[in-house]
Amino acid sequence: MIRNLLLGSLAACILATPALADSATLLGVFTNWRAFQTSTGDSMTCYAMSAPRAMQPRAAKRGDIFLMVSDWPGRKVKAEPQILPGYQYKLTTPVTLCIGGDCFNFFPRNTPGTTGTGTAWLQNLNDGRALMGAMTQGVSAVAIGTSVRGTRTVDTYSLAGFSDAMAKIHSACNM
Repeated sequence: MIRNLLLGSLAACILATPALADSATLLGVFTNWRAFQTSTGDSMTCYAMSAPRAMQPRAAKRGDIFLMVSDWPGRKVKAEPQILPGYQYKLTTPVTLCIGGDCFNFFPRNTPGTTGTGTAWLQNLNDGRALMGAMTQGVSAVAIGTSVRGTRTVDTYSLAGFSDAMAKIHSACNM
């Protein structure tokens, strides 16, 4: 099961981010979060990811679903959040990630020519620090999005282990 989760994690990363196409090295498992590193030098990327603990609607057909945060030292980007919903988003509908009473807007993006590779990225980069603080102090994060078919999804992620996974990727990528 863990092997399948790791393979699914790597596949999701490869589909979502071309820079992660290199083989990933597992840095550690931290409760509900896993930390990885790919490549070295300017192309190095470190990321932490988690699968949802609850998904609504349960019967919706979806691919791999993850909440992910990446460090890109070559680009000087630290703690970049990304939502992978396992489907293509309806691009005219907002995506949100809520932790406690704080909600953060993400913009949806779909990979052309595919059926299940939508992603969402933090809309306002100035919200990054507040989002990371909320995730560090929070218990769960809830991602809400809408598929191209109009299905509204609600995915709940546990934040147990998030702080340790982030410390590991920051250390591995020297950020």
